[in-house]
Amino acid sequence: MSIQIHDLATEGAHRVLKIHHEGSGLLAFLVLDDLRLGPAAGGVRTRTYPDERAALADARSLASAMTLKCAISGLNAGGGKTVVMAHPQLQRHEAFRRLGEVIESLGGSYRTAGDVGTTRQDLETMGEVCSWVHSDESDLARSVARGVLAALRGAADAVQAPLLAQERAAVQGVGSVGAEVVRSLAAAGVRVTLSDLDAERARRAAEATGATVCPPESIWRQETELLIPCALGGVIRPEHASHPTARLVCGGANNVLSSPEVERTLTNAGLVFVPDFISSAGGVIDGIGETVMGLDDRGPLIDALQETAYRVVAEARRSGATASEVARSEARRRLAGSGSGR
Repeated sequence: MSIQIHDLATEGAHRVLKIHHEGSGLLAFLVLDDLRLGPAAGGVRTRTYPDERAALADARSLASAMTLKCAISGLNAGGGKTVVMAHPQLQRHEAFRRLGEVIESLGGSYRTAGDVGTTRQDLETMGEVCSWVHSDESDLARSVARGVLAALRGAADAVQAPLLAQERAAVQGVGSVGAEVVRSLAAAGVRVTLSDLDAERARRAAEATGATVCPPESIWRQETELLIPCALGGVIRPEHASHPTARLVCGGANNVLSSPEVERTLTNAGLVFVPDFISSAGGVIDGIGETVMGLDDRGPLIDALQETAYRVVAEARRSGATASEVARSEARRRLAGSGSGR
């Protein structure tokens, strides 16, 4: 049975595809948000969604965030994303092979890697038929963690606060990215409390680093200065503004705020929020820096996130805007100066 690809008419994004293959149960949405700076970059997320509308909305939101992430990080790339709707009948090998064929047909205009719910085996299956998939998640996860710490340091410098040594951090989610963030924080002398829906994964991360494990439902109630979400988005809510000890929110995940208004609530309460399209940019810098920009060493570009976070947080405090407003303006200026339209 052939795969069905529907090019959805939509405003804003460069291109939105609905991908369906009845034989394998594949139903996915692929969004190319912006190609002005270069090919679209963004991972494949696999999770259960209540309906197609929710899946499409997630894909579009994540792709848009990737555009901002690439632009503010100085990359020659735009944003993209794929979400695969998970369900019990999904035949993963056939489904991801078909998805790989679709991405290959785009001729390199979309470069992808892993995301929540997508396994290395899924990526390797895609790689059997697709030249544009990065299946080695370990190096990308280390790069995300490096970027998170760089952004933490930059934000702390902007508010003239001591950071890391002897600080306390709550890390939500210890998948490939979260586990590397915990390792990096522990190596810097931070006392880490972590949680994960997978209790065994949480236990392994804690044993490897000396961190403390708490139940997932209580991670944000810990006595801690740093809140670091590394799982799904939408987890930072208005009530976190009343956290008695937290000073800084800096995530390794994408779209961590439950709504844009939450950032103003956090800021008014004295917390510093680092836009996650800055703090989580290390992975895409590593991937695009190598495959598109030809950089042998992407480390300096990742470390430059410290200066970016400093500049954005300092300007937000000076102007009264939120850090995300400042960062979006900076990213959009680079997009506008790229010299071509969508």
